[in-house]
Amino acid sequence: MLNLKNLVWGLIREVRPRQWIKNGAVFAGLIFTGGLDSNSLILISVKAFIIFCLATSSTYLINDIFDIERDRQHPFKKYRPIAAGIIPVPLAAILAIVMIMIALQQASTLTPSFFFAIVGYLVLQLFYSLILKHVILLDVMTIAAGFVLRIYAGVWAISGHLNVWFLLTITSFALFIAIGKRRSELTLLKNHDGKTRSTLIHYPETLLDTMTSMFANSTWLSYAMFTFFQPAILARPRVLNFLTDFNFQRAGETKYLMATVPLVIYGVMRYLYIIYEKKQGESPERVLLTDKPLLFTGILWLLMIVGIIYYLGA
Repeated sequence: MLNLKNLVWGLIREVRPRQWIKNGAVFAGLIFTGGLDSNSLILISVKAFIIFCLATSSTYLINDIFDIERDRQHPFKKYRPIAAGIIPVPLAAILAIVMIMIALQQASTLTPSFFFAIVGYLVLQLFYSLILKHVILLDVMTIAAGFVLRIYAGVWAISGHLNVWFLLTITSFALFIAIGKRRSELTLLKNHDGKTRSTLIHYPETLLDTMTSMFANSTWLSYAMFTFFQPAILARPRVLNFLTDFNFQRAGETKYLMATVPLVIYGVMRYLYIIYEKKQGESPERVLLTDKPLLFTGILWLLMIVGIIYYLGA
């Protein structure tokens, strides 16, 4: 007989609320397009976030159903509620279907492009669970594509627009995180002979190291180009007077977002340290929430972005 308390706690763990931090990416479009000044756009973005949380949690359930035998051989994943037998597979499947139906119904109340982004995400994750996670390179590209879809779903929900450099930044960042995840998994599972993730045996360390370095560099370079090609910000009169007191040239209209580039460079360097020295890149959301230097850098970066766009500019 199932223990109700364990079942409820197991369901909470299985939908992985900690992973919802990734869905915060849907607010990127709201922030960078100046939408924080609009209460209606904020509400739309919050709704988009909740919908994506339902969609992503449903895919975690489906993935764990398909991976139940592999998870039972994993040093950590064997404790997941489905693999551990706390949640019956039929119950997990029913819950996943219900969450998908609610997500699709609510997505249809926003823009058509957002609805198709949700559909695309669900289809992509289904193929990932069935096929793509077992195909070298396509597995990390699928993980990255899911993150990019989060970003642009948020943009499409508010009918916004972001330039191509932002797309390149997000794509590079997502691939950097996904490949770093594989690099850490390879370190963690060296003695499991591919039983828990068959694609790992096809990823030599030198290949992962090369790709990690490649996308680490393209992440900060693309972001630097994104800030450079953003329209110059006209400073408020009070800010302008303060800056001119210090004899800053062209202080009135400047690409102030470039001031955030050093934070991104440090964040990339810190994450590389986490992958190679601390060997903790297998769970990016855990790293972001527990690594204090990285967490502080992320918060400072966000505060600078909001401050520059909404309080420094006229």
